[in-house]
Amino acid sequence: MDESAGLSQRLKEHARALGFDHVGIAPARPGPHAHHLDGWLACGYAARMAYLARDPERRKDPRFVLPGAQSVIVCALAYAARDSSTLPADRPRIADFAHGRDYHLVVGEKLRALEAFLHAEAPEAVQSRAYVDTGPVLEREAAFLAGIGRYGKNTTLIHPTLGSRFFIGVVITTALLEHDQALAGDPCGSCTRCLKACPTGALRAPYELDARRCLSYLTIEHRGVLPQEARPALGNRVFGCDACQEACPWNARLPQQPPSPPVDNAPSLLDLLHLPNEEFSRRFGQTPVKRAKWSGLRRNAAIALGNTRDPAAIPALTRALADSDPLLRAHAAWALGRIGTPEAVAALRAALATETDPAVIAEIQAAQRLAAQ
Repeated sequence: MDESAGLSQRLKEHARALGFDHVGIAPARPGPHAHHLDGWLACGYAARMAYLARDPERRKDPRFVLPGAQSVIVCALAYAARDSSTLPADRPRIADFAHGRDYHLVVGEKLRALEAFLHAEAPEAVQSRAYVDTGPVLEREAAFLAGIGRYGKNTTLIHPTLGSRFFIGVVITTALLEHDQALAGDPCGSCTRCLKACPTGALRAPYELDARRCLSYLTIEHRGVLPQEARPALGNRVFGCDACQEACPWNARLPQQPPSPPVDNAPSLLDLLHLPNEEFSRRFGQTPVKRAKWSGLRRNAAIALGNTRDPAAIPALTRALADSDPLLRAHAAWALGRIGTPEAVAALRAALATETDPAVIAEIQAAQRLAAQ
């Protein structure tokens, strides 16, 4: 066994000892799908994620991130699926990946330990940089090159035994390592279950995701008012969407995994609507949910309450019409219009008499029309 092969094997063994479920090594070069980024950006599918369009050539090639890079160590960490089929409508749905401690922290700590091992094993001027979904790197493409999985029609990477429910972390390094081979073949065949399951048609075609329609993007990344046409599709989702992954046969065949620790004793939608900012930080500050920010999570809760169409939510939504945050007032108005009872209509009428924000006034008027339908 030559030196690069021996180091590669030791790195993989150490990565598994750190708790990673799978590890592969890719060459530090653009992958065969990297050029698709240009077309995806040109279609506007990145929505308001402008950072993705900054220096796309750098994002495609790890050697721009770390000059002299020769290898990318790619690690996969699986997360558990949760059965939400029995979740009451008044409880918030949070995507499976967001339960428990923030994966950026969990995977990042493991990657730093792997880096330390790399430098101890190959100390001769080896450089490295580690990323967990935050750097200018196409992690999925590196994972494809490393043999971690193949692209599914819902654009996730599918591993033969992990399905698509795993996090990806990468270590770009100048070390010359033994590279793995990409997996051959198409994991999906004629299956289109994910496309049919998408609540908003964000999967416009196989392998084509429009973030502007994606509930994960809208509930997590999007700041400001949510498109009215997308709101009913949220159901009781307040952070993320697992619809395409739940429909995927590769995930259905996975063995039962133990549930990850809960974020906390999950609050109800009513709790989230009036959650103080300090409590938001306490409950979610060490979880992925913090990405939605306090204002965004309350906005999502208001929409979800409207989707329950439960008159019991009217008092809380009426209070939200007087909140200092116009974003919450706007979506509380929509929720009251969605419920549409005489009490809800009366609350909208009273709010319209005192509201001064033009955007909120427009939402109240639209909610009145919605209630009248």
